[in-house]
Amino acid sequence: MADYLFENAHLLTMSGDGVGYVRNGAIAVENGRIKAVGATSDLKQSVVAKETIDARNMCIMPGLIDGHMHASYAVVRGVAQDIWNWMQAGLAPYHKYMTPAAFLAGTRCAVVEGIKAGTTLFGDYAWPVDGWGDVFASAGVRAVLTARINSLPAQGMAGLKIGDLYPFDEARGKETIDQATAFIDNWNRAYDGRINVMYGPQGPDMIGLDQFMECKKMAADRGLMVHVHTAQGDREIDQMVKRYGERTPAFLQEIGYLDEQLLAVHLTEATDEETELIAKSGAKMALCSGSIGIIDGIVPPAHVFRQAGGSVCLGSDQAAGNNCHNIWNEMKLTSLFNKIKYKDPTTLPAWEVLRMGTIEGAKALGLDDEIGSLEVGKKADLICLDVTEANVLPILDGPIRTLVPNLIFAATGREVVHSMIDGKFVMRDRIINTLDEQAIRENVQIQGEIVANNVAADPVQRSMKLLEAMEAGNL
Repeated sequence: MADYLFENAHLLTMSGDGVGYVRNGAIAVENGRIKAVGATSDLKQSVVAKETIDARNMCIMPGLIDGHMHASYAVVRGVAQDIWNWMQAGLAPYHKYMTPAAFLAGTRCAVVEGIKAGTTLFGDYAWPVDGWGDVFASAGVRAVLTARINSLPAQGMAGLKIGDLYPFDEARGKETIDQATAFIDNWNRAYDGRINVMYGPQGPDMIGLDQFMECKKMAADRGLMVHVHTAQGDREIDQMVKRYGERTPAFLQEIGYLDEQLLAVHLTEATDEETELIAKSGAKMALCSGSIGIIDGIVPPAHVFRQAGGSVCLGSDQAAGNNCHNIWNEMKLTSLFNKIKYKDPTTLPAWEVLRMGTIEGAKALGLDDEIGSLEVGKKADLICLDVTEANVLPILDGPIRTLVPNLIFAATGREVVHSMIDGKFVMRDRIINTLDEQAIRENVQIQGEIVANNVAADPVQRSMKLLEAMEAGNL
C-alpha cells in the first residue's frame, strides 16, 4: 500500500529530454520512493494509498537543487554587494567575527529560506564547526556538504592587502584537511544516504600544491568528488599567475585536476576556450548567476559549458553578496543574463534552466540515479506549487503551454505549498515540520547584530567602501 497518492496535478516529471509534462497527473509514494507516476485516471485504479491528496490547481515537480552555497553567511546578509573586491572589502571584516553560534544561526536561516522556496537539496560549503551537519540532518533535508580546506592564515583574508600574494601556512592547511577528513568519515552517506559529502580545497590559489593534490587523492580513495572554486574572478587569476606563472584552467590541466571528479565552481574569469577545456574533461560546473552578477558584474560561461557537453548545477552561493538562497531567482537570472549577454532571446530557455535546477543539477552532483526527476524507483523528493497565485496565472494548456515559462520568469518561491524529501513532508501547507522557524528567525537577528557590533568596534571597518554609501545617506 502506498503512503501517499497525489492526484489531479500538473506534473513536471523532468524525465526524458524535456520537462516530462503530464496533464491531470498523479504520483504515488511508498517507503520514501516513487511507486508510480502517470495519469490520475490510471493510478486511481491501480494504487491504494493510506492518504490521497487532491493536488488540483497544483504543479508537482522534483525538489530544487542548490548545488553551491555558503549558508552560514546568511547571518551577515547584505554586507558585501555594490562594491569592488567584495570578499576582502566587504565580507572579510564580518567573517572575522563569525562565532560558531553565528555560523549555525546563519545556516539554519538559509535552510528555512531554501525549504520555503522549494529547495530539497542543499550543497553547502563551509568550515565543519560542531553542529553543522546536524542542522541539515535535523531539518530532514537532503545535503551535499563540503568541508572547506585552505592554508590561509587563521584570520583568512582580513588584513591582507588587495593584490598581495597570499601567505600559506602549511600547518593550517594540514589542520583543515584533518578536520574535513574527520567530518567526511563521520557523515558520508549518513541518514540513509540523505547526507553526502565532498572534499573542498577552497581554490587552487588558497592552498599549497602538495596539499591541493593530497585532497584530490584522499577524495579519490573514498570515491568522492572535489568541490573547488575555479577561475573565481580576477583576484584568483592574479594569484595563480604570480605563484605559478599560468592561469587556473591550464594549471589544473597540467597537474591532472581536470576530470569527472571535479565540481568547478563559478568559472567567472574563464575564457570560452578554457570553459570548453574544463567541460570536455568531464568536470562539472556549479553556476551562481545571482551572486556573480551582483559581486562581479559578470555572466559566468554556463552556456558555453553546456554547449561543450558539460553538466551544470545551479547554486545560490552566499547571502552576504547575493542576498538570497532561492533557486527560482537563479533559474530566472541564468536565463535572463545569458539572453542579454548573447543578444539572443532563445538562449537558455525556461525549460532548460528548469532542468538545470532539477535533473541536470542532480547529474552534476552525481546523484541523478536517485533524485532530480519523478520516476519510478527514485527517492520521493518533490514539491507542490499553487498555480492559482496571481503572478503565475493564467495556466494555459494550448496552443502554447504556459506553465514552465510562467514558473521560471514569474515564480518567487512563495508558490511552494508542500515539500517532501525521502517521502516525508518537511513542509506542509507552508508550515515547516522539522524546525522551529520563529526561533530561527529571532536567533539569526540576534547573532547578526552581535557580529555587526564587533565589526563596528574594529578599526578595520573604517576602510569598508560601503561606509561611504552610509555617510551619503544611501543605505
